[in-house]
Amino acid sequence: MTAISTLSSKYQISIPKGVREAQHWEAGQEFFFIPKGNGVLMMPVPTLEQLAGIAKSVKGAKVTGYRDRKDRY
Repeated sequence: MTAISTLSSKYQISIPKGVREAQHWEAGQEFFFIPKGNGVLMMPVPTLEQLAGIAKSVKGAKVTGYRDRKDRY
């Protein structure tokens, strides 16, 4: 999908409708930006619900007996 947008005088960019719909982005959603060479990677900030259980999904990740910050000092 190719889409073009223009940077406004207020340094704002409108995300084309096709891109918003394909990514299921909604108004008010937060994003973070990662500089990549001459461009920028834009990613939505995940919600807590999206992060829930992420450690359990890693194969071999220990869910018990892990080190805590208390035992590091």
